[in-house]
Amino acid sequence: MDLHATYPALSDLRHRAQRRIPKFVWEYLDSGTGNEATKSRNRAELDKIGFAPSILHGESTPELSTNLLGQTLPLPFGIAPIGMSGLIWPDAEAHLARAGAAHTIPYCISTVATQSPEDIAPHLGLQAWFQMYPPRDPGIRADMLARVKTAGFSTLVLTVDVPVASRRERQTRSGLTSPPRLTPRLMAQIAACPAWAMATAKRGMPHMRGLDKYANAATKGLSPTAHIGYLLRTSPDWDYVKSLRDAWDGAFIIKGVLRPEDATELDQVGADAIWVSNHAGRQFDGAPASISALPAIRAATKKPILFDSGVESGLDILRALALGADFIMLGRAFHFALAALGPKGIDHLIDILAKDLIANMGQLGVTDLKTLPTPIPLA
Repeated sequence: MDLHATYPALSDLRHRAQRRIPKFVWEYLDSGTGNEATKSRNRAELDKIGFAPSILHGESTPELSTNLLGQTLPLPFGIAPIGMSGLIWPDAEAHLARAGAAHTIPYCISTVATQSPEDIAPHLGLQAWFQMYPPRDPGIRADMLARVKTAGFSTLVLTVDVPVASRRERQTRSGLTSPPRLTPRLMAQIAACPAWAMATAKRGMPHMRGLDKYANAATKGLSPTAHIGYLLRTSPDWDYVKSLRDAWDGAFIIKGVLRPEDATELDQVGADAIWVSNHAGRQFDGAPASISALPAIRAATKKPILFDSGVESGLDILRALALGADFIMLGRAFHFALAALGPKGIDHLIDILAKDLIANMGQLGVTDLKTLPTPIPLA
């Protein structure tokens, strides 16, 4: 079957994913927080960015490779972390890691994944990234870093935009707790999704295996949207960032930056790259769209900039690159693809994005990502 004939865009994969996974899982993946204004703003502001097509350039073959952190990558995008990926589709972290390795693109696993660093080690490629929620206890932090390094992760991503748990009201209304409690309502939703149910039954109900080593009875009494990760983590400060930089000898990225002054200060503490993100609208409903914050941050730092939040197409990738990003990460999109079609959905989404990049670059008359034209505002 030609997947491009049936699922030519991410929207098609998203629609199929919604039908294939239980509603409480869908609400976890798709929801933001509050009224989801930030999530909507991400999409709306991306749509306001346009380009004037350029004509009469003759035939060409666009080059999609790019440089990041001293390495040449074949595509300008990678797989961003989402906690509890294995809830969305069983064995998700392994599927995503293998795809990242096969395509030589970054795969970033979350601290609160359903598989541990040790579980995922056999599947990792050259671009293996670990996203860290900062542990409060220095001993746990040191142990976690050692485990990650031993497993084969080369890049550490410190997420700094989750000082407290977000409320995620839509997720709460769905009945999802952490770990999930199989109420009659949830069981009815599971029964309606046999492929997800059978695959989950083989793997067992997902939980945060990487944190099992640090779990204790203190997890009792947490709010429905919280989990053991919230008990282990702290809200980091600048000294924490400096100490983590000293403790990690690989590439070091700070994720969750929306202010140019923060980007400037991060230049001084040893970060190798800055990740512009509003957590895809999942943490704070009063944040600007990530794409709106990007140009000022680009002007404030010479460090490489990664970007996420709201990206759905090759055109969106070009929009962010043209406004100063060096590399783009997609989280929800890859999980929509996996839930829609299983592992082949990941490869299909990569192909969709690459083909869309090529089609739009042809309209702009550019043959590489370094010569994108200046964007223009759309009404």
